Formats: sequence, structure tokens, C-alpha cells
Amino acid sequence: MRVLLRNGIDWAGLAAGPAAWAISTQANYSIVAWACGRPLNPVPPLALALVIIALIGAVLSWRAWFVSGADRELFFEENGKPHAFLALMSALIAVLFAAVIAMQGAAGLILTGCER
Repeated sequence: MRVLLRNGIDWAGLAAGPAAWAISTQANYSIVAWACGRPLNPVPPLALALVIIALIGAVLSWRAWFVSGADRELFFEENGKPHAFLALMSALIAVLFAAVIAMQGAAGLILTGCER
């Protein structure tokens, strides 16, 4: 576990960001009927948890990019594979999906789920 945190995972953001967004979208659609009329809207806390998951993926990918030493050369290859490019793009993708999840969660602060 410490090795993963120290070295990072180059594809973590590419997996965590879109997966968290898909879970967020499906969960938001499925809890609309249940959330209507409840005093607490569950969308913002769910969005916060999924933003954290997406950002954890981004941090792991960013760490993999930083450890690779490719901060001076974007298309650095290791054993013929662009691990550094994958790590950097994965980190950026995860941050993008975290922002999308946060915007969807912010809508839950305004909308109650009872709108038709």
C-alpha cells in the first residue's frame, strides 16, 4: 500500500473519475423519487463523497507522473510505453470529472427533487 502511495498509479484517475461520475449520475436519477419531500437532500453529500474518490484517483495519477521524472518532457516513455503521458492525462481527466460531479451536487443545494 505504501508503495502505491509513494509511486502512484498511472491509470487511477482515468478509472476513478469517470466511474465516480457514472455512479453519481445513476444514483442521482435513482434517488429522485425517494428524495422528494425529505428534509435532507442526499445529492450534495453523495456528490462530496464521489468528488473525493475522483480526486484520490487524480492524486495517485499525479504522483505517478511526478515520480516518473517526466515533468521536463511530456512524452517521456518507459520501456516503450507512455506511462507519464497516461498519468498526466489521467490526473487531468479525474479533476475534470470531479468538477462535473461537484456541479451536479451543487444543483442539489437548489433543487429539491420534487420539480416536474
